[in-house]
Amino acid sequence: MNYFAYNLKVLRKEKGLNQPQLAKELNVSKGMISFWENEVCEPTASNIIAVAKFFNITIDELLLTQLM
Repeated sequence: MNYFAYNLKVLRKEKGLNQPQLAKELNVSKGMISFWENEVCEPTASNIIAVAKFFNITIDELLLTQLM
């Protein structure tokens, strides 16, 4: 299971952000957020770090566990 895709969507919605808003915060395209959430492509290491920092969680939490 790709926890990143699931967790990204959960975290984004918990923070009340839509895809374009999160994309702006992470300095990526709206399409990239959609691709990540729908498992079309994987984020780069630097993007994984940026997402973890933005949501104030560890990379392990982002990649290795399913958030509720």
